[in-house]
Amino acid sequence: MQRKIKLVFIFLLSLLVTGCAKEEVQVNVPSGKSDFSQTTDYGQYSNQENKLRSFIEKKLLIQKGIYTNFKKQSFKEDAARGHELLSESSGMWLEYLVYSHQYKEFREFYKETKKTFDLKTQFSYRYTPSKKKKFPVNATLDDLRIIKALQMYGEATGNKKYKKEAATRFAMLKKNTMSKGKIASFYDTDAKKQSAEGSLAYYDFQVLKYFENTKQGQKMYRQQLAVVQNGYLGDAFPLYASSYNWQSKSYSNADLNTSEAMETLLHLSKINKLQKASFNWLSRQVENNTLYNTYSVNGNIIDRSHSAGSYAIAAMIFANEHDKKMYQKSMKLVWKYQVLNKNSDIYGGIGIEHQNEAYSFNNLTTLLAANY
Repeated sequence: MQRKIKLVFIFLLSLLVTGCAKEEVQVNVPSGKSDFSQTTDYGQYSNQENKLRSFIEKKLLIQKGIYTNFKKQSFKEDAARGHELLSESSGMWLEYLVYSHQYKEFREFYKETKKTFDLKTQFSYRYTPSKKKKFPVNATLDDLRIIKALQMYGEATGNKKYKKEAATRFAMLKKNTMSKGKIASFYDTDAKKQSAEGSLAYYDFQVLKYFENTKQGQKMYRQQLAVVQNGYLGDAFPLYASSYNWQSKSYSNADLNTSEAMETLLHLSKINKLQKASFNWLSRQVENNTLYNTYSVNGNIIDRSHSAGSYAIAAMIFANEHDKKMYQKSMKLVWKYQVLNKNSDIYGGIGIEHQNEAYSFNNLTTLLAANY
């Protein structure tokens, strides 16, 4: 009799715990189809893409993830480099695996991605193999990218398990990083604290709009959109502030990293909210090969170097805006960075040949842009 009472108590306790867990994170699996996988037929670059894919698979890709740089570099606490792994890179590779219909490889790589980066409620932004160190903070955009890839795979294969996984990951991420229009740049699972600022490049509206499909979610989506749109710097320099600080209620005056500025434009373009002035400005920079790496908020050039990644994101924007000519012009500039010397260690990659450097961001962004 005592044993029966004990078993009933354990059963009731388990129900209570399960019930609490469900209350903590409410998972809403959207029933409609997303438009995450929509592409054009602009990317006719099979020769360049094959070389690039081969380089990534042979020189950057390992079981746990993708090297940040082909070149080995010493460890630095404040910046990932060398043979460290980023969830950003893994998310982009997962996207590519869906685009290229490599479904078995997707399942296997996502399994490894969870082993490498999973912090239960979010993904670590960075893993250092040499130290077996998983950093306790995420980068919210990287989580959204992985969630997007999961949804893309679920829709491409009809696999409900992966759609549920995408919705569950979104619900957990939302709990720690999103509220009343706010998207924190990161959440620290050790300190149990989110960042005070939110990068405007992290507002992936296409993903947010799809998963925030309840009445309350739609209200938050409108608030999120307002945060980014109010960060517009003006028609004279039609980009957006880098971030918004929720404590000081102000936009940053920090210099703009162009690849992040391009991400902001891409996210707006995906929901048909790209300003005409922004489109025209970007077109001029691509026409003149003057899309530089860093600008002040007044539009002054801070760093005159270029990035293949920035031009690749520009190509995505033009593809989304149905401008084939500008897409192709952007990609022509991107492919200039491809190493074609067969004797080079980074042959086929997007990089700097004499320095033996090839960063995962530039290579993977190019690979995705070629599939737009």
